[in-house]
Amino acid sequence: MNQPKSFPLTREQVEALTERFPTPFHLYDEAAIRANAQRLSAAFASLPDFREYFAVKATPNPFLLRVLASEGFGADCSSLAELRLCAAVGLRGERVMFTSNQTPDEEFRAARELDAIINLDDITHIDALVAATGSLPSTLCFRYNPGPLKDGNPIIGHPEEAKYGLTREQLFEAYARVRDLGVERFGLHTMVVSNELDEQYHIETVRMLFELVVEIQQQLGVRIHFINTGGGIGIPYRPAERPVDYEVIARGARELYAELIEPAGLDPLAYNMECGRAITGPYGWLITRAIRSKETYRSYIGVDASMANLMRPGMYGAYHHITVLGKEQAPANRVYDVVGSLCENSDKFAIQRELPEIEMDDLLAIHDAGAHGHAMGYNYNGKLRSAELLLRPDGSVVQIRRAETLDDLFATLDLAAAGTFV
Repeated sequence: MNQPKSFPLTREQVEALTERFPTPFHLYDEAAIRANAQRLSAAFASLPDFREYFAVKATPNPFLLRVLASEGFGADCSSLAELRLCAAVGLRGERVMFTSNQTPDEEFRAARELDAIINLDDITHIDALVAATGSLPSTLCFRYNPGPLKDGNPIIGHPEEAKYGLTREQLFEAYARVRDLGVERFGLHTMVVSNELDEQYHIETVRMLFELVVEIQQQLGVRIHFINTGGGIGIPYRPAERPVDYEVIARGARELYAELIEPAGLDPLAYNMECGRAITGPYGWLITRAIRSKETYRSYIGVDASMANLMRPGMYGAYHHITVLGKEQAPANRVYDVVGSLCENSDKFAIQRELPEIEMDDLLAIHDAGAHGHAMGYNYNGKLRSAELLLRPDGSVVQIRRAETLDDLFATLDLAAAGTFV
């Protein structure tokens, strides 16, 4: 059964917004994000020392990080920029987890300066971390790649083909080595899937990690102090899809904890995750305006947004639902390709989509753009990345990132010198 996609504002309210903030722009719903964060925390509260580390890469905006930090979330970082954002909002120490790959020395140093938990992606990074920072931290985590032992999915690929993580043999060797080098607290992390809607898949990932925790203790005498099940919880992009039930996953994880961890004498074992998409994804929209129509072999609606504002449909062929604001109850009796203006044929938000008749100047809300939307923006064809707006719980709207300008785009160029270059 199709679940209707909701949007918190009327067409009239959005039209009023466009007088201050021209389209396209991204809009996030703070109250909905907070309520979702509270649901997640309540569902997993039965697991020891539960913490969600919000994946900053999903929506790297300090205003949203502050909102989530106030709900008790930490932050998962994978780059220098993301670490800087955490520092700017006062997140540091064990509220930050740094999970990167092919990591430059300066990023290891920045993570140490924040006293973040460092999650190493490769056994060679033990030496690299020492070379970059002079020592190992007292707490260290490793990312496990189970290879063909566990299936992946189309977004992140099959684990054995992924560039991330240590093999099982490398994992055991790494723990023994850092134990002998004086590391005192240990973590175990994995991330083998992305946008997965099957709760049982996530529960089986927990089983895999719990079994590894027990084996590492038995074989090495190394006690794992926390696990991180990664992100990967999906969202229902299509109206026919069912949202993931956090409580089902949490209940399954708690049963496995009683089955595997408690009998092994390894309680308490802290339980962490690093969801991004599931936290903000459904509560962000790309707002764009219809500016052109074209009739050739298909009917096209051209909008003022492009892949520069939301790459997922063009990059993955991903589905994002579209609402024509003010026509929510109108019959979907037309078939359109909804497209942007980039010189790329993949610059399409919808292909052969049944929608109400779209007239010029209609406003479209592209749903589920609250994660991996603005964050993946780029400047091909000199397109400028759009503003980000936050709908506050009191109904007010504030700008949390201004739109780029041509001056921003050209700031790294010396146009005056180019004019005299021969």
